[in-house]
Amino acid sequence: MDPVWLTIAFVFGFAVRAIGLPPLVGYLVAGFVLNGLGATQGEFLQVTSELGITLLLFTIGLKLKIKNILKREVWAGATTHLFLISIIYGVAIWALSFSGLSLFYDFDWKISFLIAFAFSFSSTVFAVKVLEEKSEVNSLHGNVSIGVLIIQDLFAVVFIALAAGKSPNWYALGVPFLLLALRPILFKVLEKIGHGELLILFGFFAALIVGAEVFKFAGLKADLGALVAGILISSHPKSNELANNLLSFKDLFLIGFFLSIGLSGIPTMQIIMVAFLFALLINIKTLLYFIVFTRFQLRVRTSLHASLALANYSEFGLIVAAVAVEKMWLPGDWLVTIAVSLAISFVVSSPLNLYSHKIYDSLKTYLSRFESDKRLIYDRTIDIRDAEILIFGMGYVGTAAYDQLNKRYGQKVLALDYNQETVLKHKAEGRNVVSDDATDVDFWEYAKTKPGGQIKLVLLCMEDHKSNLLAIERLKAIDYKGMLAATATFEDEVKQLKKLGVHSAYNLYREAGIGFADDVCEMLGSCEVDKELQIGLSH
Repeated sequence: MDPVWLTIAFVFGFAVRAIGLPPLVGYLVAGFVLNGLGATQGEFLQVTSELGITLLLFTIGLKLKIKNILKREVWAGATTHLFLISIIYGVAIWALSFSGLSLFYDFDWKISFLIAFAFSFSSTVFAVKVLEEKSEVNSLHGNVSIGVLIIQDLFAVVFIALAAGKSPNWYALGVPFLLLALRPILFKVLEKIGHGELLILFGFFAALIVGAEVFKFAGLKADLGALVAGILISSHPKSNELANNLLSFKDLFLIGFFLSIGLSGIPTMQIIMVAFLFALLINIKTLLYFIVFTRFQLRVRTSLHASLALANYSEFGLIVAAVAVEKMWLPGDWLVTIAVSLAISFVVSSPLNLYSHKIYDSLKTYLSRFESDKRLIYDRTIDIRDAEILIFGMGYVGTAAYDQLNKRYGQKVLALDYNQETVLKHKAEGRNVVSDDATDVDFWEYAKTKPGGQIKLVLLCMEDHKSNLLAIERLKAIDYKGMLAATATFEDEVKQLKKLGVHSAYNLYREAGIGFADDVCEMLGSCEVDKELQIGLSH
């Protein structure tokens, strides 16, 4: 790749990241700039583009937890939304074919609904990034959002596979049996492979050889093979670690895809105008998400946060459009139109997600009328009963704090965590743990109505500093008068917590070091050791 290309891609990616948007918006712009400079796509760009898409599908497969997407509100909600929004957008696009705009010239209903289908997806890259930055990937609305994205991605993969138009070989029937036979071998390798570069190399091997090449050999779509390979090992304990290790490689290779989209054409004034029109239609898409989620008995709060995370267009829509253009089902200008619409949708969606909690706070009274009479059992505001000590976040630190306090105060200690699997694990071990979120304004409003002074101590042990800050904000809003303790990773975070009125703020690394030294000194005191060493340690 030309050094100028790398420079332009980096400059625009960095500039866009600096204003709080995903760098891929900058890569799209970089592609348009390179196009304007007369650059053309080469074989290297095509290879990296295909590799990026393959790794994207593989990592989606790694994160695909069957039990999460089998929930009715996820698979049925995603399918309902996809079909309804495709119809709404399809009718709107077909109506625009009578507008006289050249982009819509000679459109029939098939082209209209194909474009609508491309716009029906939401961005996996954007939503996961937003949820990760707010440490809400494992929250209920995070699980719902990711589940919906996976269902949408599966629709896209089916479309891509069908669009390939290849008839599988007769031995394609043996592929499922081959993969099932390989599964225990792959698991054994994963157990022995460690955590270094071999794990990353294994990921490439599983995606490109076990998945893509096996499917290609059988006459099936290679990308679909990568997805299936990911699903094959998704239940292994190292699947999340593998997905995280491949994340940077996937993002790097996807740069080639976004650059290639920009190189496919320069947006005209009409394309930009139509892209802004589709940006306005995101409001309809988001509202429909909200309506669908609430009809499937999710809380209004959960529905709103999930809808805002999905309030955008998708890189998978671009992939679908690229396949359609390649098959000459769609005019080439529409690939550029969807790319510009995608970029604008990220600009719209970013502030909505940044201020999602404040948006809910200000709209909750109005939105409550959309609440279903019946709600899912795991999506209700929690009754704290007689608890006087609340612990938020049941990681290693929260669990240790719970066990110590529980010895002294028993059932007066209640722990809360928004990861349902974590909650179930601790309940099975006999701990008093429930599923809720420290940023849940409904929870704190409920806590405010409890008899005065009931909550004596709140411990914020969440790994994300922003979540701890949001919880402190909620406590101030209900005029909490009890004791407050919180953990932090860096010294500047400790200072910030104390400035906000936290009575005890602990630097995890510093406290771990002190605890470790105390244990060593205690051990040395009870063993026969060199007296000079004891004297040295005592000083």
